[in-house]
Amino acid sequence: MTNSNTKVEGLRTTSRRGFLRATATAAGGLLVALYLDKHTTAQEGVKPSQIPPPPKKDYPPDAFVRVTPDNKVVIQVNRLEFGQGVHTALPLVLADELDADWSQVVSELAPAGDVYKDPLFGIQMVGGSGSIAHSFTQYRELGAKTRAMLVGAAAARWNVSPDRCRTAAGVVHGPAGQSLKYGELAADAARQPVPATVRLKEPSEFKLIGKGARRLDSRAKCDGSLKFGIDLDLPGMLVAVVARPPVWGAKVKSFDDSAARKVEGVREVFEIPVTRGGTGVAIVADRYWTAKRARDLLRVEWDDSKVERADSTRLFEQYRQLARTAGLSAAARGDAKAIERVAPADLLVAEYEFPYLSHSPMEPLNTTVRFDGDAAEVWAGSQFQTFDHMAVADVLGLKPDRVTFHTEMAGGGFGRRAVPDSHVQREAASIAKRFKGTPIKLVWPREDDVRGGYYRPMHVHRVEIGLGSDGLPHAWRHVVVGQSLLEGTPFAMMMKDGVDSSTVEGVNDTHYAVPNFSVTVHHPKVNVPVLWWRSVGHTHSAFVMETLIEELAARAKMEPLAYRRKLIRQEPETKKLLAAIDLLDEKTAAWRDRVPQGHAVGFAAHESFGTGVACAAEVSIRNGRPWIHRVTVAVDCGLAVNPLTVESQFQAGVSFGLSQLMAGGQITLKDGRVEQRNFDRYVPPYMPDAPVAVDVHIVPSAEAPTGCGEPPVPVISPAVVNALSKLTGKRYRTLPLVTV
Repeated sequence: MTNSNTKVEGLRTTSRRGFLRATATAAGGLLVALYLDKHTTAQEGVKPSQIPPPPKKDYPPDAFVRVTPDNKVVIQVNRLEFGQGVHTALPLVLADELDADWSQVVSELAPAGDVYKDPLFGIQMVGGSGSIAHSFTQYRELGAKTRAMLVGAAAARWNVSPDRCRTAAGVVHGPAGQSLKYGELAADAARQPVPATVRLKEPSEFKLIGKGARRLDSRAKCDGSLKFGIDLDLPGMLVAVVARPPVWGAKVKSFDDSAARKVEGVREVFEIPVTRGGTGVAIVADRYWTAKRARDLLRVEWDDSKVERADSTRLFEQYRQLARTAGLSAAARGDAKAIERVAPADLLVAEYEFPYLSHSPMEPLNTTVRFDGDAAEVWAGSQFQTFDHMAVADVLGLKPDRVTFHTEMAGGGFGRRAVPDSHVQREAASIAKRFKGTPIKLVWPREDDVRGGYYRPMHVHRVEIGLGSDGLPHAWRHVVVGQSLLEGTPFAMMMKDGVDSSTVEGVNDTHYAVPNFSVTVHHPKVNVPVLWWRSVGHTHSAFVMETLIEELAARAKMEPLAYRRKLIRQEPETKKLLAAIDLLDEKTAAWRDRVPQGHAVGFAAHESFGTGVACAAEVSIRNGRPWIHRVTVAVDCGLAVNPLTVESQFQAGVSFGLSQLMAGGQITLKDGRVEQRNFDRYVPPYMPDAPVAVDVHIVPSAEAPTGCGEPPVPVISPAVVNALSKLTGKRYRTLPLVTV
């Protein structure tokens, strides 16, 4: 065991501006917690004024690692687990450096607290596919330092030098054949100094990382014993639902609750503030269905005279007009006016339209709050613990350290549980404020969520491409129209010169080399709440780019993968995308040119969140809808911490990415009101829509891990549509696919 700090080749290290604290538990175990320096946020480039300030005193020592006398290793996960596998992957990272016995590892979701903030973002959150990428080195160091303390304790007992000891599977072995389990050393290890630096393993030394581990939460999810936020049932708990305005920002003019109050079990009916300055009516009852039934009997008159009533048809007309004009510059190189000198025969003009999309996670949104007057407790499946924690404290008039915030397991999210305005938590706190000492669970039925907003924004793209004699584009003018996701949120400081990069990502930073290239953007303000949808701007930008590239390849009479290789810049920053294309080429060579008659193969390749992905989809048409026989995906995500999780992420992400193709996969508005309400009219992919098989291949790598939760989503829709174009001869530029 050495104390020299080494940088593992190819693995990026994160900031170490923080300190560890080790203490003994009451039962004699070891607690190790990492406390981040309060200046980390500013030094990582995030303005402190945009992030809620940390409490003036330290949080209680909620540890990252707890070694118990019975040899259990309990690891706190500083993220939300909602299906992406972080509940296993981060403990795997820590346990490998700790040399823990994996069968003895227990994973827990950490509560809200400064100690659990993302090392790069400076807030506690899940987003941007950054859970592993940002906490990889953090968790490795926690494991290595805890191991060093356990070794130090054993060495002191045996009166030997620590470097003469070794560890394996939760046991420290001494030079004379001695051995002690971690649990036997935990109390002594707590009195060891925390090393300032440690040696991290070389990739060749990993025992768990990269090998593939079954998820720690799988059995409990399969047998039903795992509880989610919606399952929470506290003594004396009441359940609330809210009648919200049909148009965002509208207010209650009057309401008649006489029939609602006659429903047995109804406790209270009263008005509360809701999102966008509107008001709603809360119904609190003994049970959910009681509250829901009472809400159905409520009669509310709404005042929407002072709010905009958005309409999809009119919005698309406005967006199309905007797309024909230059917006704010998002990217430019070469001669921006070169496109105007292209001969008509060499000019391709394409307009794309994308509707609003709902997230619709399977577990309805919910938050439980108990307010005791001078303190509060919260239970929520939150992607933004820092914001949601602060929001509850704000509504209840408490200091943050008087609010305990428990992170609950969540049944999906796709971005919906990462809301900067914390409207669900604010509603729950507003209701709980009326019931001191009584836990209140607020539930958003799916109908509320589908109609309640926070959608992926609608977009229009207009692209003009000038082609050279070699079939490659030499001029490209691209206009994107869509609401900003960042404006008016704590993340607005990420906008530059009025441009929201999340609207144009995947276009303005494309790896395709076009000498004369310009991207501009319009951000219209619309009275529709919008939010990042899994893979954010890449969902629509990759569709535009990859369907156009396949179309250009067909015009040039070139094989699609070869065309992409020829057009992609040969630079270090493009190596992941090229590696994914090469691996896809290798894995599909045996079958892609031998598909049955009536079948076709479409391709797509895209990089997002630092991960290169290439996709091939074999498609036919049955009963007027795409039938996806197989999908092959190649991914370069750096070091695959848990290949089984990467595989499942991509298999599930591919199915989710098909959402925007579904004939009923859109949110439409008429006179300010959403026309869909549930899965009866907002139709997700069902079994016949999902690929029959999804094969995932990972590019071998020892580089730092990058995102896997969002990168599978952008490639599947263009790959399927590119196959359809080969079958029908049509180009599909408007989603969803109402007809094939």
